[in-house]
Amino acid sequence: MYKILIVEDDETIAGLIKKHLESWGYQVEYVRDFAHVLGEFVRKDPQLVLLDLKLPFYNGFHWCEEIRKVSQVPILFLSSAADNMNMVMAMSRGADDFIAKPFDMDVLAAKVQAIIRRTYSFGKSANILEHNGAVLNIGSSTLAWEGETLDLTKNEQRILQILFENGGKVVSRDAIMIKLWENDSFVDDNTLTVNMTRLRKKLEGMGLKDFIVTKKGLGYMV
Repeated sequence: MYKILIVEDDETIAGLIKKHLESWGYQVEYVRDFAHVLGEFVRKDPQLVLLDLKLPFYNGFHWCEEIRKVSQVPILFLSSAADNMNMVMAMSRGADDFIAKPFDMDVLAAKVQAIIRRTYSFGKSANILEHNGAVLNIGSSTLAWEGETLDLTKNEQRILQILFENGGKVVSRDAIMIKLWENDSFVDDNTLTVNMTRLRKKLEGMGLKDFIVTKKGLGYMV
């Protein structure tokens, strides 16, 4: 079942869209915190975003750009401000389509269905993890933090992936080494130490100092 995230501050409109798309078999969720739309996007991990243009705190253009920094998930703008300039600006910021309000619910559902079919017909999916504002994109092997993007080696990505998946919990060195063995190359204890030291240095360079915490005798955690 595909998950759709609605970023719409009019609760009546959001409720109507949710009810209609659920009748088409989609799982639909709202954004509740309009000051932290990106965080909710990462946590909910949708396959499509319905994004209003006029929102509290920041407009839809801003959140479209923020989402595009970490994901290629389809974004469909919904707005009554449907003049040519806004449409062009939406597309230039990474939107996939733009529907003018008011719209017919069946037309919206048909567009959603077409975009999802086109995007995921070859098995593509969003695969991102978030912890304390840092966003790990598994597909592109990158880490995003406060507007900066860090390219990761395969080992660095695997280390961060297992730490993000266990956020707030200690992960043993043995568990991390097993994760690194998925590369089909043997990793010993010293190799892990070298990789961890290099990764920490790169994280500090983008402002994430002490992001990975060592628990002596136990392992690591974020």
